[in-house]
Amino acid sequence: MRWAAEAVAAAPDAIRPHLDHSAPSLWRVDRMIEELRREGPPYNAVANVLRGLGSYAGEVIVRQTGAEWWGSAGDHWVRTPDGRLWEPLDEARRCFGGHGSLRLLCRDATRGKR
Repeated sequence: MRWAAEAVAAAPDAIRPHLDHSAPSLWRVDRMIEELRREGPPYNAVANVLRGLGSYAGEVIVRQTGAEWWGSAGDHWVRTPDGRLWEPLDEARRCFGGHGSLRLLCRDATRGKR
């Protein structure tokens, strides 16, 4: 997904090499969102960044499980082969609000795959 590629390209130089689409890389993404939250910008100022980071997490799930992206009316989900739907873009917004984790979303989505 284009938004995921843009998020990786926009990541700080020190972090970009660690964004390798692996599940452990989502620790760094969660920390990036936590740092944004602590800085206190309004949601509208970081909405595109959060969309990109959520898309990155979705791409991690896709690559780890063989899932596929689904979209409708501007909403985007990842559907894993077991039929479950995941909302990584919404989870990124929840992370920004202090109530989510892209790392844990990926863990849950990949559970049972291995």
